[in-house]
Amino acid sequence: MAVTCWLDRLRALEDPERAKGAAAYHKAPRTYLGVPNPVLNDLAKEARQTLSVADRVAVARELWASDIHEARILAAKILTQARIRPDDAVWETVRGWVPDFDAWAIADHACMAGQKRLVADPARLDEIERWTASDHMWTRRAALVITLPWTKQNHPKPEELAARDRVLGWAAGYVDDRDWFIQKAVGWWLRDLSKHDPSRVRSFLDENGGRMKAFARKEASKYLD
Repeated sequence: MAVTCWLDRLRALEDPERAKGAAAYHKAPRTYLGVPNPVLNDLAKEARQTLSVADRVAVARELWASDIHEARILAAKILTQARIRPDDAVWETVRGWVPDFDAWAIADHACMAGQKRLVADPARLDEIERWTASDHMWTRRAALVITLPWTKQNHPKPEELAARDRVLGWAAGYVDDRDWFIQKAVGWWLRDLSKHDPSRVRSFLDENGGRMKAFARKEASKYLD
């Protein structure tokens, strides 16, 4: 296992024209290689199949430290897996990335890895709740993105309903935040929940919708009758 091997393979796939477009689209000031997501998916699959958990964590950490856009996304993809045992090092790695979030694509991919670890151990929601009070907007936003699995159960158990209501409480605390990304995250969480639990979304909007930005209300009610 050599981290430089994975970085060299990414750099060998660089597409300068695509990289220019990615830099303009994502805007965050870092290196872009222009490697498309399907290629990153293939590399991540290879890493998950050939590396031990410890080696995957080591590779992911070094890829993230490179601050290359595609390397950070690959790092997250390498650690995105439902069943990882043991997973403490994976969780520590993902949670350690959160203060670095500064753009939605990297943040969302890292949160997808984190979602798997939260579902594996819902007690970690206690830590996520602390993110909601962060001065860092991307950390506050991550508290909703990383908890999206709790929007998706059709037949939630009592503890899953409790978690769902807990996150809805966090979302209610966000509605007065005028930041576009926070409003978008609230609308996204509610929109996804509305497919499985429309009554809770209607109740939320009845109580809080008037304080949300119009686009976020529209997003939240997209699938409501």
